[in-house]
Amino acid sequence: MLAASAALALASAPPGAAAPVPGGSAPPPGATAPAPTVEERRLSRPEPQEILRRGGFADAGPSLERALGRARSLHRAEAAVARHGAALWERAVARAQGRGPARGDLARGDDRPLYWARLDMTARLRHWEPPFALDAADRARLEERLERSSRGQDSLRFPAGGGVRRVVVTGFDPFTLDRDIRIGNPSGAAALALDGTWIRTPEGPARVEAAVFPVRWEDFTGGEVERTLAPVLPRADLFATVSQGRVGRFDIERFNGAWRGGFPDNANLSRTGTVPVSDPASQPQWTATTLPYAAITEAATGPFPVLDNTAVTEIPAGGGEPVVRPQGPTPGSAARAGGGGDYLSNEIAYRATLLRDRLAPGVPGGHVHTPVLRFGEGNTSQVTDPEYVRNRRAIVEQVRMIITVALEAPPGR
Repeated sequence: MLAASAALALASAPPGAAAPVPGGSAPPPGATAPAPTVEERRLSRPEPQEILRRGGFADAGPSLERALGRARSLHRAEAAVARHGAALWERAVARAQGRGPARGDLARGDDRPLYWARLDMTARLRHWEPPFALDAADRARLEERLERSSRGQDSLRFPAGGGVRRVVVTGFDPFTLDRDIRIGNPSGAAALALDGTWIRTPEGPARVEAAVFPVRWEDFTGGEVERTLAPVLPRADLFATVSQGRVGRFDIERFNGAWRGGFPDNANLSRTGTVPVSDPASQPQWTATTLPYAAITEAATGPFPVLDNTAVTEIPAGGGEPVVRPQGPTPGSAARAGGGGDYLSNEIAYRATLLRDRLAPGVPGGHVHTPVLRFGEGNTSQVTDPEYVRNRRAIVEQVRMIITVALEAPPGR
């Protein structure tokens, strides 16, 4: 049903038809405006515009557009994109952590204004017509710079010197927006709440650095996870990839599978097959968490139960049909779903733990699935309500406590 609704949403706009960029400038005479992306088509709906306005981020896109209008060279355009992308991330983090003005009446911990503001900025960048020659490759580099800087992916920097433990946390954008465009993602909210914060542990202070990833297959195919995490995982003392999972519970996903199940992403694209990675000849079918799952599941971390999830779906060695294995994969089997499924949450866990095994095998790390973030009963149209805010706050705080327990757990627990 989700796939059908996604396809219907895509089909509702004629090919190349174009929703105007909110507040954007028209292309010069004779120029052809690029067709809006699937995500850009959603931006013009009233709910995203309300979230932008009430989140205090409606000015982010116009501000970038003005800066691009002043750029007279590729170098200056690059500087503007990097500056505005980083400022958007820093502003979202500060808002989530209660620093500076709220600039709107949405609860400060809301992750959705960042998503829609970034999308507004990328739409304006894609439609920008500079007064100098700009080929497709240069424009793509500008877009990638904006994406990475506005997601915190290029600012994962730990303090120099000893005496500080280092933690990496990742979250995701909202997704399944064709089902409900109001949706947020508690993993993204957790990343904003934790980025740059400190956790006190018996072994000393721990610094958390966080980033957010898109819900798009092609970005993962292009190596976005590896580009972001490879420089920092060898220096980390702990990492956790986090995403939204099941209703009413947290899961520590024990096993991750090398398989894409094809559920449509935020671009309404579907991909099925083996997770594409570098050096596929040495690619395993399964990777495993090295988070201290026993300590985490036994600790009182918050209101939601935390489960050690060992179930996977595999094709057994010599078999032909998928089989559910409650206690994990069997030798020689082919992955069809990790504990976290066969979508991008499983894939980021697989990629991050494979990277750990290749670069830093001693680092504890793995995937945490949060409960589903829901609106209050009967709310089918409002972009927020008290229960939604309470649940998000509780989930984010429990993510913090899970990471704290993981840091304090004895080795091997």
